[in-house]
Amino acid sequence: MPRLFSLAALIAVWALAAALAHSRLLPGPLAVGTTILADIRSGELPFQMSCTLARVIGSFAIAMALGIAAGYAMGRSKAVDRYADAWLVVLINVPALVTIIFAYIWIGLNETAAILAVAVNKLPNVIVVMREGTRAIDPELDEMATAFQFSWLSRIRHVVIPQLAPYLAASSRSGLSIVWKIVLVVELIGRPNGVGFVLGSAFSLFDMTKILSYAISFIVLMLVIESLLVQPLERRAIRWRRRPA
Repeated sequence: MPRLFSLAALIAVWALAAALAHSRLLPGPLAVGTTILADIRSGELPFQMSCTLARVIGSFAIAMALGIAAGYAMGRSKAVDRYADAWLVVLINVPALVTIIFAYIWIGLNETAAILAVAVNKLPNVIVVMREGTRAIDPELDEMATAFQFSWLSRIRHVVIPQLAPYLAASSRSGLSIVWKIVLVVELIGRPNGVGFVLGSAFSLFDMTKILSYAISFIVLMLVIESLLVQPLERRAIRWRRRPA
C-alpha cells in the first residue's frame, strides 16, 4: 500500500508539473499513456520490446555462464587468480561505450556483436562477485565432502551451489539492471530495432512523448521481471541461511 501511494503521488506531481509547464518537452501522464496504448494496439511497442528483451536475455545468459565459471576458478585457485586478475582489472575499467564500438568494428553491425558487447560489459561484475563467494566457502564443509568421498558432481550440488546461491542471486539482480541499460546503448548506436533504436529516433525529432512512453514501458517490464522472477529466486537462495526462530 505505501508503495502504491508513493507511485500515485509521483504521477500526481508529474501531471501537475506538465500542466504548469504546458510544453511539448514535458508531456503529461495522459498523453504518454495514450501513446503507449496506441503503440500496443499497432503492435509496434510489443515488437520493439521483444527485440530488446531477446538481447537482454542472450547477453545476460552468456555473461552469467562465463562469469560463474571464471569467478569460481579464480576463487579456488590462487595461481589462476594471480594470472587472470590483470585481465579482470582491464575489463572492469574499459568504458562500456568503447567495448561496444570495438565489437561493432571488429565483428560488424549485427546481433552477434551487440550481444557480445553487452555480455563483455557485464562479465567482470559476475566474476568479482563469484570469486568472493567462492573464497567464502566454508573449508570445513569442503573437508567433510572429502572425508565422505563426494563425487565432483555431488560436491558441486550439495556443498558449493548452496553456499554460492546468495552470490548468484546478487550478481543476477545487479547484472540484470546493468545489462538492460547497456543494451539500450547498443541499440542506439548500431541496431535497426529495439527500444534503444526507438529512443534514438524519437530524440532526433524531440518527441518527448515517445521517449517517455518507451522508457516507462521498458522500466515497468524490468520491474515486473525483477519482482516476479529475480526477487523470489533471491529469497529462495538465502532461505537456507535463516535459522528457525
